This record gives sequence, structure tokens and C-alpha cells, in this order.
Amino acid sequence: METDNLSQFIPITPDEMHQRGWQQADIILVTCDAYIDHPAFGVALIGRWLEKLGYRVAILAQPDWRSVDAFRILGPPRLFWGITSGAIDSRLNDYASMG
Repeated sequence: METDNLSQFIPITPDEMHQRGWQQADIILVTCDAYIDHPAFGVALIGRWLEKLGYRVAILAQPDWRSVDAFRILGPPRLFWGITSGAIDSRLNDYASMG
């Protein structure tokens, strides 16, 4: 496990993983939100915490849920997938005006 990449953004593409010398992430976090590297966003907060613990973390932000290919782009994680619905509760989306 490594903790020397904390000043960089968490990888969101295979190229960014390869720039760090990774063939595979330990953990891939999936979110319905855009990836914004700020502690107000849960996936960034959890990703940074896991990185600090030494895990190789990648983020899959806003994947096309209708296509399995979107979930294959980063390859399989070594340990597990972490999935979050994002900042807005799905029940709120049912009742909120979105346009």
C-alpha cells in the first residue's frame, strides 16, 4: 500500500492509473455525481481517507448505467467496488423539479 500520491487527484481514467504505475486499483468508488475533489463531496472524502490508509483508489463518476461497458473501463478492483448514489437522495429526485 502507498500513501505518496495524496497531492494528486484520485484517478478517474485508465491513463491516470497508469501514470501512477498501477495496473489495477484496490478499490473503485462509483458515484452518480461528478468527481469534485473537495471534502463536501462524499466520494472524494471517502476516497482520500482510503488513500491515506494506503489503498489504491479510483473513482468512476457518472457512469452510463444502461451500459455494462461503462463499468468495465477501469477494470476490476483488487478488493471491492464502493457504490454511492451521490449527494441527492433518489426519493428527493422523484419529487423535485429537474427542468
